[in-house]
Amino acid sequence: MTYVDTNVIVWLAGAPQELSETAREHIRRAPRLLFSPMAELELEYLFEIGRLRHNAATVFSHIRTALDLRACDKPFPSVVEMAKRMKWTRDPFDRIIVGHAALDATPLLTRDKIILANYAHALW
Repeated sequence: MTYVDTNVIVWLAGAPQELSETAREHIRRAPRLLFSPMAELELEYLFEIGRLRHNAATVFSHIRTALDLRACDKPFPSVVEMAKRMKWTRDPFDRIIVGHAALDATPLLTRDKIILANYAHALW
């Protein structure tokens, strides 16, 4: 399994050339690509504040035609317990997204420098 961060979802939908070679390789090889449902909420938030041109439903609709990208279905209370350990960030989106991946020490594709510096399984 490999998780993708919100920024990776955005680039998969509209600018795949922005992905690193490592990210592209993981996406090609991953038996299963997952995202935290928190990333879907973050996409909608970014749309609402004008940072994205398309809402979350449109972004995911576009991606799902090309990739088998699925929402993680791990129990939310377990994710929150893990996210409470992520004291290196105040960003609730990052805490939950990393919390999902961290439950099983799963790779997370992200360009976020703070996540890369603090989550041992983050890749770019």
